[in-house]
This record gives sequence, C-alpha cells and structure tokens, in this order.
Amino acid sequence: MSAKTQSTQDDPTPAGPASRPPTVTVAAAVAALEGAVLAAWAVYMMVEGVVGDPDDPMRAEVGGVAVLCIALMPLLASRGLLKVRGWSRGPVLVLQLLALPVAWTMAQNGGGMIAAGVGLGVVALVGAFTLIHPATTEALSGPRE
Repeated sequence: MSAKTQSTQDDPTPAGPASRPPTVTVAAAVAALEGAVLAAWAVYMMVEGVVGDPDDPMRAEVGGVAVLCIALMPLLASRGLLKVRGWSRGPVLVLQLLALPVAWTMAQNGGGMIAAGVGLGVVALVGAFTLIHPATTEALSGPRE
C-alpha cells in the first residue's frame, strides 16, 4: 500500500452537506442570521455615532465596535456548524439561551417590539431545538470508538 493511500485511509473524509443532518444546517442558518442582525445593528450604531446626534458620539462608536465583535461569535460558530465541528454547538446554544430573556423583555415593551420579541423568541427556540436534536448531537459528537 502506498503512503498516499495510507494517509487517505487514516484521515476522515471532510464533513460536507451529505454528512450534515438538516438540523445542523438549520442551526447554522439561525446562528448566521443572528450574527448578521447583530453586525447590522453594530454598523447602525457606528454610523449613527458619526452622522446622527447621539448623547455621546464616542460611546456610540465604542458600543458599535463592541457589538460588532460580539457578532463575530455566532458568525464563526455558524461556519463551524456547517463544517460539522463539535466546538461550535456550545457558543450557539448559549446564544439561543441568552436570546430568550431578551425576546421576553422586548415583547413586554409593547408596540412593534412585541412582534420583534416574538420573532426573536421563535428564532431562538428553533435554534435551541435544532442544537439539542439527537441527529445534531450525534453529528457533532464525533466518531464513536
């Protein structure tokens, strides 16, 4: 057996769409959506700090940069989920659990915030459900030995 044949037998095949359950794909989409919304909010905060009339422009800029850094977590974890990497499940599940009280608080404020809170709550529940689904758990737990 040649060295090339041996090395391909030792290395597991890279995870792709064929080996990724639909629940993992949905969880990745939810995380990407949440990350994109956070990034858009960060950009809005930074633009508002420059062209708007905030009470403290520096605070708006620093807040925007902080939110942008926070937005990177679900975006990177979403990529990890698409590649079926086990490490990515934890950060996304924590994000879903943190989104639930935020959704509840938004829904308590009335007006248009009710719809936004309900929407966030539904997205967070779907994300959490797909992350604890047995197919996701099996796919992300790695090979059994």
